[in-house]
Amino acid sequence: MVIIESIDKMKNEITAYKEKGLSIGLVPTMGCLHAGHISLIKKAIEENDIVIVSIFVNPTQFGPNEDFDKYPRTRKKDLEICRTNSCDFVLLPQSDEMYPEDFLTFVEVKSLGKVLCGISRPTHFRGVTTILTKLFNITKATRAYFGQKDAQQLIIVKKMVEDLNMDIEIIGCSTVRENDGLALSSRNTYLNDEERKDGLLLYKSLTLAKNLILNGEKNIEVIKKEMENTINSGKNTSIDYIEIVNSKTLKPVSKVEDNILIALAVKVGNTRLIDNIFIDLREKAI
Repeated sequence: MVIIESIDKMKNEITAYKEKGLSIGLVPTMGCLHAGHISLIKKAIEENDIVIVSIFVNPTQFGPNEDFDKYPRTRKKDLEICRTNSCDFVLLPQSDEMYPEDFLTFVEVKSLGKVLCGISRPTHFRGVTTILTKLFNITKATRAYFGQKDAQQLIIVKKMVEDLNMDIEIIGCSTVRENDGLALSSRNTYLNDEERKDGLLLYKSLTLAKNLILNGEKNIEVIKKEMENTINSGKNTSIDYIEIVNSKTLKPVSKVEDNILIALAVKVGNTRLIDNIFIDLREKAI
């Protein structure tokens, strides 16, 4: 495994592999790697000749009052995970090289980034799409791997790649959960024991919604109200949003039909958690 901190060095290293026609798999992360990231790495290894994991806590996707400074940074542990899971390269770019003083250019997928999480985090997805555009260009990746827990991000990145004719395939991978259903997230490390129990209410509410729908309930407001009641039963919970939207456009639906995304963001103590499920009534697949 080769650790690279320079953009030019990464580009030079990868050129030789591209010239040989080898495929490159990229797993973009902000570090604090967990089993969810490992599942992405394993998928990338299955489907590509060379695998790169990038680790970069991207400042442009954090708002002014968010957790950039305290976001968990576990470099030694992360590198060991990458080594154990047979990554070929770990890219650790430096912030001043990614965003020099004269940096002026941002990439934005307009309407998709202004709903759901984009309402309370208005600059977040602009930061995400900008850093990913840079990473795609630097690594010349054939495929990039993302977890479905960040469903809005996945939908936005796919749209960006489509609209800008980027020569890369975006692979969405199933959300990895703890045995009790809590979606794995680096921010789970912020939770104390009581808050973690309340965090389970997110998936409990999504499971409730799924069961209501599969039993014939199509009224959006009824489903959302039942989800709200479940979340509000927690001692440390505050709902940011619960939405049922079209899984491609992210526009709210008036009734349950076809392919939908049920997404929610909830503050548990001081920690904002997100979770979601996709439901395709045409296939009854979830």
